[in-house]
Amino acid sequence: MSGLGAGDRRTPCSFWPTTTAQTFYAFRHRKGDALIRVLLAEDMHMVRGALVALLGLEPDIRVVSQVERGDDILTEAAKHRPDVAIIDVDLPGTDGITAAGELRARLPDCRILILTSLDQPGALRRAMAAQVGGYLLKDAPPHELAAAIRKVATGHLVVAPQLAVSAWQNEREQPLTPRELTVLRLAAEGSEITQIAKQLHLSAGTVRNYLTSIVTKLNARNRLDAVRIARTAGWL
Repeated sequence: MSGLGAGDRRTPCSFWPTTTAQTFYAFRHRKGDALIRVLLAEDMHMVRGALVALLGLEPDIRVVSQVERGDDILTEAAKHRPDVAIIDVDLPGTDGITAAGELRARLPDCRILILTSLDQPGALRRAMAAQVGGYLLKDAPPHELAAAIRKVATGHLVVAPQLAVSAWQNEREQPLTPRELTVLRLAAEGSEITQIAKQLHLSAGTVRNYLTSIVTKLNARNRLDAVRIARTAGWL
């Protein structure tokens, strides 16, 4: 696990500027005066049960609410006011990252830790854009999860090193030119070739050439597959 961050009035590894609420959380958890209250959002019953059991062994952590759908997170969080919400990236209803963004907007004092079973650089970038406090693989050792919860509760950013490296490498390996990305983004939004050509002041033939180049560079089957690949990688 690693914490990252910089800037004035930020604790080492902090992601957001220190606030009164943040200072209070950091003080009370550091002093051991209160439990870290956790909301757990995970749709797989066995995984959720295992996580609850493991976290139950930690003296300073208590799971106060469990949900299996992303669209239940806001209601439960408003009811139980958790310090940390642990959210699976793939949830039915509302996906985990979208739910995380909604939770940040509604309850900014609740820190968020995203769990994933897949190395998806694009999902990591979306999660960071949603200002989550942590991003971990589900197969992380229990002691690392507990440590991450404690760090996130005090305002630090925690990202599994292998995920951070993968995202960085993936970003470096992005093969498309800025113009190709623009064309692909418009295609992903549903624009036809003639519409893209008009918007970018290009000929339809030039747009077709761009799309052919995109499909070739991404080793995609067709335009739709190219959009899927780019979205998964976080380029769109």
